[in-house]
Formats: sequence, structure tokens, C-alpha cells
Amino acid sequence: MPSTQDWINSPLGVVEEKFAAAQDSPSPGWEKAVVEFFKEQLKEKSAQSLVPSLNDVPLHYLKPNSLVKFRCFIQDMFDPEFYMGAYEAVDGATHSKMLRCGKYRDVTECGVDFNSKNNVTAERQTFYCVPIPGENSWVKDGYADSSQARVVASTSYAPSRQKRSYEEDDDMDTQPQKQPHAGLQGPTEMQSNGDCKRQETEAPPTQAAPASHLDLNFPLPGERGPACLVKVYEDWESFKLNDTLEVFGILSVSPALSALAEEKDASSSFLDPAEGMETAEEQRVHSPPASLVPRLHVLHVKPLQHNNPLLPHAISDDNGAFLSSTLAEMPSVRAELLAYFTHVLLGDGLAAEFLLLHLISSVYSRRDVLPLGKFALNLCGCPAASYTERLYQILQQLVPCSWYLAMSLQNMNQTRLRPRKDYTANRLVSGSLQLAQNTSLFLDETQLEPGQLDTTGVHNVTALGNVISWQKVDYDFNYHQMEFPCNINVLIASEGRSLLPSDCQIHLESQVAPAHLEEYLSGIQVLPQTSSQLNRFRIYLSVARLLDYSISDQVTKYVEDDFVEMRKDDPQSVSAEDLHRMLVTARLLCLSLGQNHLSRDGWLRAKRMEMLRRSRMEQHQSVNGNEP
Repeated sequence: MPSTQDWINSPLGVVEEKFAAAQDSPSPGWEKAVVEFFKEQLKEKSAQSLVPSLNDVPLHYLKPNSLVKFRCFIQDMFDPEFYMGAYEAVDGATHSKMLRCGKYRDVTECGVDFNSKNNVTAERQTFYCVPIPGENSWVKDGYADSSQARVVASTSYAPSRQKRSYEEDDDMDTQPQKQPHAGLQGPTEMQSNGDCKRQETEAPPTQAAPASHLDLNFPLPGERGPACLVKVYEDWESFKLNDTLEVFGILSVSPALSALAEEKDASSSFLDPAEGMETAEEQRVHSPPASLVPRLHVLHVKPLQHNNPLLPHAISDDNGAFLSSTLAEMPSVRAELLAYFTHVLLGDGLAAEFLLLHLISSVYSRRDVLPLGKFALNLCGCPAASYTERLYQILQQLVPCSWYLAMSLQNMNQTRLRPRKDYTANRLVSGSLQLAQNTSLFLDETQLEPGQLDTTGVHNVTALGNVISWQKVDYDFNYHQMEFPCNINVLIASEGRSLLPSDCQIHLESQVAPAHLEEYLSGIQVLPQTSSQLNRFRIYLSVARLLDYSISDQVTKYVEDDFVEMRKDDPQSVSAEDLHRMLVTARLLCLSLGQNHLSRDGWLRAKRMEMLRRSRMEQHQSVNGNEP
């Protein structure tokens, strides 16, 4: 049995051992034996923490052909490719032949006998993966701090300065091409004051120059980190575009890949386009330099139920002790979080209740075209842009992934929200709405200004409306649109009624006198990154979102009867849409208390909240003459 360092540092040794054993005995299942071996080794979280991560460790610190992991997002899916799964190699000196394994490699050895009948051609799928879009710094720091991997620089140079994180290094090779509208990403993310393991030293002198011409195709502007070609050998049909994964695989950064790409690029000018060969642009996209976009040959994959480093990988019976203790604390944590939100929302306790429910909402099912569980919130009556920016900074300390979009006229007319297909390069060009599930999207309408939306702006507003109403994003394939389902939490902050639809609208009633507003805003503190209370809030919001939920037949009958009585009292003011909103509110109320089923008390409490909200909106309508 190889030691831990053996299978991490030299995973190909394990592969070759299993392959050789299969040649000695007629056992065709060596590929399955390899997968099972690494699955067994990586069963424990302690073993996983020993594997270095591409998210935390700069590429030049990682040993080629070693086992690494990558927490990533499938941004694009390339066509399947063929490779030599097994081939016969000829020794140049002795002319003896030996069957070699080509699996989990990009380049075969020299001396291949291409005429051998023992050669085996196999197929694999390539995904273009990037770091999870909008992942907040506390998440990255949390995963990095839990790592026990020991890595050293793969070159012999001596660092001349303190290590810095990916986010802090402006000169890193994987920095995406500068966007013309970099200001669209919104407020600067709050940085941690603690020590951070996501560090790197100065690039070695031999490292390639920054490839500013290479667009790494990150969905959000200003994103940094590694992009990777992930090569999957088993069950690739189970993966979908926009899935989030943690991938364990063999790192391939062979310089031969870049040399082959250059040869193909040089010969492309002599190709007849009618023959259907790859264009030069397609070659650059599908075969980028391995020093900038490494290859990762997958041995084990974990689909991510969430990306909160404070939680176990899966919230299930396997983690019963964690789940039980968390559920027991949820009512008290809810009270603390509600008090904090009330303070942040200028003393408005009702708005704080709805904000909390919004943050734990998630699409749990789809009935025909209707997504169930979504709870897009329009927080209107926000006092100023400085307040909304501050509010976003607070929320991004609580949720794993978020993105801020200031809805100024320039941004709406110039931002690319919808992904589109580039047929010349045969790739999906990302848009800012290509996001992971449960990403919090903060739309700041306080930045609106008079002016005219152009064609792009109209398409962008339509795209945002489709995300809110139907939880889908229209991808532009030039000749047609293709709908992709999403699960994005949308919070709209506005001064008046939003121009976008929403599931719930609440007018913010400030308890702070206008003369003291600036002083109050300056006193709203973001909780320290290392505070235990902040971590309790983060755990609470993630767990509440992941809990199962059900309604018994008895409670269903009670709700139906109660709704009929409500309609008798005032049939004009209570509609089926109101019933749906109250049911969603009741569901989220129960989940926020750690309850996985609807109770009569939960239903009555949701009714009271909805009545208070409607009364406030009607009062605001009568004062301002606006629709509720």
C-alpha cells in the first residue's frame, strides 16, 4: 500500500502499478481499481486536506504529475477527445516492445509503434473550469486555512518578499484580460485581517510572461485565480454546465503541450477551411499554454452541495451530531441575526425579518415552468447609494457567493449579462449571469439615472427579469436562444418601486432621523472576520437553506380552510398569488427556526407578517400615490 505522500506526489505510480498488474493477470478492471483506490484514500476529510489546492497554491509551487484538487465551476464543455489509452512503445536501444498506459496523461512517450494491434484508442471529455464566480474572501480563506498540504516551490529560486494571495498579486499570470468596464463589479470586497494561507511568492525568472492576450473567460469582471482544462474519464454525462465541483486529479503542465499547440497554430494557415479542421482561434482557446491553463486528469469528483468551509461536505444523517447541534442553536442564532439586521436596516424589524427569509431561500423544485422556493426581495425606500454599498459589504460577509451590480445607465448598456456562443473559437463566452447556484445577486437601483437604454441595455433588463421571475438565463446562440435554469437569490435595493419584478416588496422605514443618518451609517460596523458570532451566522444561513421541508395532510387541510375563510371576508384583496407568497413565507419561517415541517403557528405567523407588509405598502401608496 503506497504511503500518503506516495499517492499524492506520484499518483501515476499507482496507475502504472494497477495497469502492470492487469497485464500479468487477465483482469480487465484495472481502471475501476484505480478509481476505487483514490476514492478510498480520499474518504476522510483529513486525507483531503493533505492534497494541495489550485485555488490556494500558485501553479509554480505545485509538482507536475502530482495529485491536486480544484474547487471549480464548469464554465464551458468542449467536444470529447480521443487519446491513446494503451500503446506499445519500442525501446530505441534494444528494440524491445512494452505495453504502456496512456490514461491520465496528455503526452505519450517516444517510440510509439503506431501500427501495433495492441494500441487502444479511448475517449474522454474536457470541461473548461474556473473558480466559483463571486466566491467571497472569507470562503477562500476558510478553505485555505483548513489545508494541511505541504508544498514547496517547484524551482530553486529564493523568494525576495513576503507571500501574497492571488487577490493581492496584480502581476500573476492568470489575471484575466482587463475589462473595459471594470467598475461594474461594485464595492471592493472587505479583506480579512487574519493570516491567509492563499499565498504566493514572486514568480520565478523562468516563468512565462503574462499573457494579456489570453482571455480566461471568467463570468464576473475582476475575477482572479486559475482556469483549468478538466479531463473526465468516467460518467461525464452526469455533469452539467454551471455545476460546482471539487475535483481531485493529476496535474499536467507539460511544456510539450505548448509546443504542440504552437506547431498546430503555425500549420493552421495552410489548412483548407472546407476540410473542417480547427481554426487558429479555436486552437488558442482549446489548447492554451499549460503554464497558464493547466490540465487536470480526474481521479475523483465531489459535486458541491454548498461551498461553505464551516460546514461538512453534505448535510445528511452521516453528520448527525453536527446537524443536531446546529438545529438546537438555530432559534437563538436567528434572534441574534435578526437583531443585527434590524440595526443594519436602520431599526426596521419587519424589513429585517424579510431580509433573513430572502437569504435562506432557494429553488427546491420546478413545476412545469414555475420555480418553487424563490423569494426575490425588493427593498425599496433605501436612502442613498452609500447605504446600499455598505449593505452589500455586510451581506457578502455572510453568504458564500455574491455579486453587486450597480444599475447605472452606462453599466446596463455596456455589461454583458447573457453568455453567448462564439462559433469562430467554438466556445461559450461567459456573461455575468452565468453564476453558481445560490449566488446572491445584489441589484442596486439607487444608481439609476435619466437616460436611454440601448439594445444591449434592453436585453440586460429583460435577462434580469427572466432570472427573477423564472429563474432562467437565456444564452445567446446567435440563431436562437437557449434557456438554462439557474438558482440565483436576487435582492433589489431601490429608492422607489423597482422597475424589475419581485416576489416580495418591503418599504424600508428608517427609525433614524434624516439629520443623524450619516452618523448612523458610519457607525454600522461589519463584524470582525474572526468573530465566532459571524461564523455562527454563516453556518445558520447555509444550513437553513439546505434543510428538507414538508407539509402534512392535516396542515394542508387547515391552510385550505383558512384561505377559504380569508376569501369570504375580503375576496378582492386575497388572490391565489397571495396564497403562494404566504406559503413561501411560512416555509422560510419554519426553516429559519430549524423546523422541517409547516405548523399551524408557522402559518399564522406568516399571515401576520404578510398583513403587516401589505398594510405598510398600502400606507406608503396612499402617501406617495404609487402602486403597492
